Amino acid sequence: MRRPVLSAICLVALLTLPRPASAQVPTATETEPAVPLLSVSLVAERASPATPSASETPLLADPAALLPLDGQPTPAATSPAPTLAFEYSEGYRQRARIHRIASFATIPIFATEAIIGQSLYSNPTDAKREAHVMVSGALGGLFFINTVTGVWNLLEARKDPHFGRRKWAHAVLMMGANVGFVASAALAPDSEDGELGDSRAAHRAVSVSAIALATTGYFIMLFGS
Repeated sequence: MRRPVLSAICLVALLTLPRPASAQVPTATETEPAVPLLSVSLVAERASPATPSASETPLLADPAALLPLDGQPTPAATSPAPTLAFEYSEGYRQRARIHRIASFATIPIFATEAIIGQSLYSNPTDAKREAHVMVSGALGGLFFINTVTGVWNLLEARKDPHFGRRKWAHAVLMMGANVGFVASAALAPDSEDGELGDSRAAHRAVSVSAIALATTGYFIMLFGS
């Protein structure tokens, strides 16, 4: 009888003992407070990097904006290669100086020859004829100097890239004047008795034409520079 009584007493003692707190796993709703929707959106924006939209992208960031309208790439601007200065020789400068002095001396001789020739054409005399021959000889000597120095310098200066049309025009006119003076000397009236022949009109016309060509060539270089 003692065993049933002891068993009953033990069972009652177990039932009367305080129960220990059971381990409960907290739920998500109990541990984390509810976050407002606005706060969640702000956190997402801060976490993700800001990427501009297509409308906010600068124009230069688009490679197509650097192309012209036709879609072809713009060629790079290239500066022209500098031209080297042409170096003239000292002989060229000396010949040019002689040529210039002879040219200035020729102009008054042109006027003297024109006056004497017109007087000889209207009223021929021996004195006028001799004066005309002397002035013509001086004019021929100056033209010979100008021809030699001018042609020599022309051969050297033709290699200059800046050798302009004005100098070529001067050279052509002076060569034409040379031909005219040679033809004028060939047409000069001369007879054994000292009288003028029938070719004096042609001699006068060719001489005036040669003087006009030479004067024009002088003025091109004098006033064209």
